[in-house]
Amino acid sequence: MTPKITINTGTPRSVAGNMISGALAAGMVATALSYMKYKQSELSKDEAIKQSLKLTLQGGIATGSAIAAANALGRNSWLGLFGSLTVGVAGIYGIEKLYAKTCTQTIDVSTNEEETN
Repeated sequence: MTPKITINTGTPRSVAGNMISGALAAGMVATALSYMKYKQSELSKDEAIKQSLKLTLQGGIATGSAIAAANALGRNSWLGLFGSLTVGVAGIYGIEKLYAKTCTQTIDVSTNEEETN
């Protein structure tokens, strides 16, 4: 018989509560860093706000997924562990793609006209 490996992760924690805590923590860090970049003229005011909101959402997703994964690990649920991590990665990636699509659009002002004599 093979020994069963048990990892004590403590009392299961609230995924939703920790998602909110993670979003608040990430939001504080993101806002401080974005504000610093805004003051140094590295970001516009709009860009700083959008970047802060993006990182706040991603921090909440990461924290909630990590807590769900730790809870699954405590139950020895490998499927739950990998499922939680996959949802977290997909959520963060989705926010990144949505941000890139909607918040970083550039306008091409070049022309391909040939000069005529």
